[in-house]
Amino acid sequence: PKYQYGTGCISDGVIGGYMAVMCGLGDILDPVKVTSHLKSIYKYNFRRDLTAHANPQRPAYALRDEGGLLLCSWPRGSMPTLPFPYSNEVWTGIEYQVASHMAAMGLVRECADIVEAARSRYDGKKRNPYNEFECGHWYARAMASYALIGGLTGIRYDAVEKTLYVSPSVGGDFRSFLCTESGYGTAGIKDGEVFVEVAEGNIDIEKIVKTEKAKTGV
Repeated sequence: PKYQYGTGCISDGVIGGYMAVMCGLGDILDPVKVTSHLKSIYKYNFRRDLTAHANPQRPAYALRDEGGLLLCSWPRGSMPTLPFPYSNEVWTGIEYQVASHMAAMGLVRECADIVEAARSRYDGKKRNPYNEFECGHWYARAMASYALIGGLTGIRYDAVEKTLYVSPSVGGDFRSFLCTESGYGTAGIKDGEVFVEVAEGNIDIEKIVKTEKAKTGV
């Protein structure tokens, strides 16, 4: 059938696992296989230079010597004659989704490479840094960038349990933005201890759970 990806390496292939992690449901898929898949995405779909890449669709999102994450690639060949639309394109909404998932799984360097490529394209010279357009201007998918906070810091607030969860992928001390329905401020780790500083409103925290990232063995 038309518009499939067949044996391709698709960048949002484990997006369900990403959503589960970001929403605090934990690993609904085998984390070893998920990490392997994310590494394959980085290996086959991330391009530091798109000069040799042929994109017959909407090339203005990323082109020439710019870097970006392709929606799909066929490293083993067998690309369908009519693959799914946009397969050769680069979308920041997918880049941020993949990058934040990588961070959550401990692949911080790979996350940083993808984000750096995306931000360098929207540097204020070539493109508007506040308008990462896809299917129109100010397209909502780029808001997936917000998940980078959770992916890197592992900070998540459960208002039902009144519990703050912290499971960072970054090492050492750090400070991060924290926003809830009732208040916002910053949270992070200082001298090995979790801290919370509320700037506005109230964040009712009865319990703090700090965990280390599990090793996937990949």
